[in-house]
Amino acid sequence: MKQRLQKVLAEAGIASRREADAWIVAGRVTVNGETAVPGTQVGPEDRIQVDGRALRRPRPGDGKAATRVLLYKKRVGELVTESDPEGRRTVFRRLPKLDTGRWIAVGRLDINTSGLLMFTNNGELANRLMHPRYGLARYYAVRVHGTVDDAMCQRLRDGVELDDGPGRFDSLAAIGAPPGESGSTNQWFEVSLHEGRNRLVRRMWESQGCEVARLIRVGFGPVALGRGIRSSGYREATPAEVNALLQAVGLPTSKAGRPGPHPPRGRGRRGR
Repeated sequence: MKQRLQKVLAEAGIASRREADAWIVAGRVTVNGETAVPGTQVGPEDRIQVDGRALRRPRPGDGKAATRVLLYKKRVGELVTESDPEGRRTVFRRLPKLDTGRWIAVGRLDINTSGLLMFTNNGELANRLMHPRYGLARYYAVRVHGTVDDAMCQRLRDGVELDDGPGRFDSLAAIGAPPGESGSTNQWFEVSLHEGRNRLVRRMWESQGCEVARLIRVGFGPVALGRGIRSSGYREATPAEVNALLQAVGLPTSKAGRPGPHPPRGRGRRGR
């Protein structure tokens, strides 16, 4: 039985479907020596290569690798990319090694945004977590510089017009400063929204004449950043957290991940 090529790449744990689509369009994937095109379907006997390297596909009876998820605390200044030609720090540099597949970032945070960034070895899970169809909320703590009144907050809940279409917060509430952020004279808010458009939270506040001085993602769907992770550090999601993510996007939970045999080292260890 044939399947769409991007689904096979995602199930092999090397990319989300969105990434796989981009690779196909860029001509990086071949099937039986021929450059693949969008819509290509493949069967078990087809030979798939990515950047000239053969794709290792699970054989019947092998079973799929257990789903693993890392909760990473990104710091300002880090890039969500595997490498940077300018030599800047990236979030991938301290992640643990995988025996097969690769870590896939679930969405992105811009260079000036900190907080929760998730990685998984399950391409289908990554794809669904990012897909608008599943509508998972993203939660942010925002320090805003400027005068904020009730009318402005209501406009942001109702929706404001941006260059790429309307944007709205699903929730918006004033909060105290997060741990380690006390002493600020600016006002803090917690907001949530179901979209992942580029710089959306910042652009919504800017549309009201306010400047975002600090932006921290504190939650994604059923998973919260919480305490105990150093900046530029991570921890393995618990089996319960992995199951909650799988359930949120309609995937079976029988393969809930557990930490690998070797614990993370150095700054990557869970903070104490």
